[in-house]
Amino acid sequence: MHKTASLEGLPRIGFSLGPLLSIGQVLEFARLANQKQNVDSLWIPESWGREAYSTLGALTQATTRVRLGTSIINIYSRTPATVAMAAITLDALSGNRTILGLGSSTPAIVNNWHGQRFENPIGRMKEYIEVLRLMLSGQRVNYDGIYFKVKGFKILHDPPRKNVPIFVAAVNKKMLNLASSLADGTLLYLRPFEEMKMTVKVIKSSIKKNSAIDRRFEIITIFITSVSNKEPEKARERAAKTLAFYVAVGEYYNRFLSANGFKNEVEIITEGYRKNGLDSIDKLVPDKMLNSLAVYGTSEECAKSIKKFLSTGITMPVLQVNPVPDAEGSIREMLSTF
Repeated sequence: MHKTASLEGLPRIGFSLGPLLSIGQVLEFARLANQKQNVDSLWIPESWGREAYSTLGALTQATTRVRLGTSIINIYSRTPATVAMAAITLDALSGNRTILGLGSSTPAIVNNWHGQRFENPIGRMKEYIEVLRLMLSGQRVNYDGIYFKVKGFKILHDPPRKNVPIFVAAVNKKMLNLASSLADGTLLYLRPFEEMKMTVKVIKSSIKKNSAIDRRFEIITIFITSVSNKEPEKARERAAKTLAFYVAVGEYYNRFLSANGFKNEVEIITEGYRKNGLDSIDKLVPDKMLNSLAVYGTSEECAKSIKKFLSTGITMPVLQVNPVPDAEGSIREMLSTF
C-alpha cells in the first residue's frame, strides 16, 4: 500500500551498504535489489570496516544488472595503478558495471591509520584522476606529476572498456569544481536541503561553462535512510544515531554543518559527545536538522523526503541503509518501500 501510493513515478535509486549490515546481509540485499528495475546501483563504503574491492568482487557474483561503486575509497592508501587493476578486474567480473568513487578522506584516517601524509588533496586528486584515466585506457603510461610519477606502466590484460566512470566525493567548493571539470559525477553527503539546492546550481553552472564536457554528469547524494512502518520512532532513532556520529567524530562534516545553518545544533551535539561519548547524543538531534539531512520514518514519510530532495536537482539519491533492530525485516521493508 505504501509503495503504490507514495513511490509511484520515482526515478532510479541506489543503495549504500555499510557496516551496519553483516556481510551475509550485504550479499542478500544485493541479490534482492538486483531484481528491482528501479535500482540503478549498489555502493560499498570503506573506512575501517570491510574492504571495498573484495566486497564488490563478491557482489559481481550476486548480481547481474546493477552498477557497483566504491563510496568512497581514499586517494592516499592506494596508488592509481592499484586502483586501475582493481577497476579492470571488477569490470571483467561484472560485465562493465564498475564505478570508481574517489575521495580525499580525512587526516585522522590517512595520517593515523595508513601512515601517509594528508597533503594538498585538490592537487593530488587532479593528478590521481589524470593518471588513472590513462591506465584504465590500456595504453602504456608515463606520467611525471608532483604527487605521482609513473614510468612504463601498462595493464597486462586488455581492459573490457576504455572508460570506467569516476566519481569524486566533494565537500568544499574547490573539490566540487575539480569534480565538475574532470570527473563523470560527484558524490555528496550530509548537505542540508537549502545548501544542496545552491550547490546543485553551482555544479550545473560549472559544467555548462566547461565546453570540454560533452558527457552526462551525475550529481548523486547519499542520504542516511531508515524505514519502519511498524516502529517509525525506531527509524528516527537509528537515523539520528548515524547523523550524531558523523557530527561528533567527523571533523569536516562538523565544520560544514556548523557553517551551513546548524551551528547551535552542532555545538550541542559536540559538547554532548565530549561529556558522554556516543551514548544518547542522538537525542540531541532536533527534527529540523534530521529532516534537512536524512530519510526516515514510514514508507510514506520516506517517499515524501526523497521527492523533496529530488527537487534540488540531484540526478539520483543513494540510500544509506540504516536498519532498525530487526535487520532482516528492515532489509525487506526497505526494498519493498523503494
